[in-house]
Amino acid sequence: MTQPQLLYLSRLDVEKVALDMPTIINLLSAAFKEKGEGRVEMPPKPGVHTQPDAFIHAMPAFIPSLRSAGIKWVSGYPENFKRGLPYITGLLVLNDVDTGIPYAVMDCTWITAYRTGAASALSARYLARPESETVGILACGVQGRTNLEAMTALFPVKRVYAYDILSDVQGRYVEEMSQKLGVEVIGVDEPRKAVVDSDIVVTSGPILKHPEPTIDKDWLKPGAFGSAVDFDSYWKPEALAQMDRIATDDHAQFLYYRSVGYFSETPDPYSDLGELVAGIKPGRQSSKERILAMNLGLALDDMAVAPEIYRWALERGIGTLLQL
Repeated sequence: MTQPQLLYLSRLDVEKVALDMPTIINLLSAAFKEKGEGRVEMPPKPGVHTQPDAFIHAMPAFIPSLRSAGIKWVSGYPENFKRGLPYITGLLVLNDVDTGIPYAVMDCTWITAYRTGAASALSARYLARPESETVGILACGVQGRTNLEAMTALFPVKRVYAYDILSDVQGRYVEEMSQKLGVEVIGVDEPRKAVVDSDIVVTSGPILKHPEPTIDKDWLKPGAFGSAVDFDSYWKPEALAQMDRIATDDHAQFLYYRSVGYFSETPDPYSDLGELVAGIKPGRQSSKERILAMNLGLALDDMAVAPEIYRWALERGIGTLLQL
């Protein structure tokens, strides 16, 4: 019997594959259509919590149409920046759907960053105005970067307002993202200035169980779309109550998080992303609606993207083959 092998992809290996954002968005669209039509197996993610506001989560999923099954073991530690470490770290394992044998292990940092941005943009495809051209970014870290990159892949973005509590982080963001994406990026000195004139607003700070939110009622203008990557950490209850529609990426996971103390003042989502992609629930219904997507981050996202990274890596000879 031949000894099974698996491909190990380090963080640098995954980055070297460099899957492009439009491909990632398309992969997520196919996966969420499967979910909307009831063909995805994805239990709510369990986890352990070694510090306040820190987490280590297990995220399994099976997507039949993509022949993808696996699990992500991922951590998020908000204080890591003080140690010069990334907020998100972890590993992802892919299993053969016919035999169950693991065939790949890869760093999940890049995948988590890019699939999260892609999910925001996929929500925006259904919930934002197609002509949206101004984006506000609150928190200029990894997610602030990938979410903006994803929005520019789907919308005619011309101007970006960027805010971060750390001025040096904001300054680097303004310089790097304007060069990378060829759009005007303007640093602002208070959160409100990143919101009030924007068609699309992305908040991407750390996820906090007991936040001190910033965005107030009337900041998000009529017709604008918000993507709360950081749960409700940035959005005051009065701002959430003003939304004409709130969507999420998974009803069951939203209810689970509410049961453990999150979203105590967040209205129930009317739809999840699978229902939007599958056409089960309507998207934006008028140019004046204020709409918020509160995507929580799903194993589905990771399992949609990881097999394609594996295939590209094999074709290009990237990674290290190991005996199982």
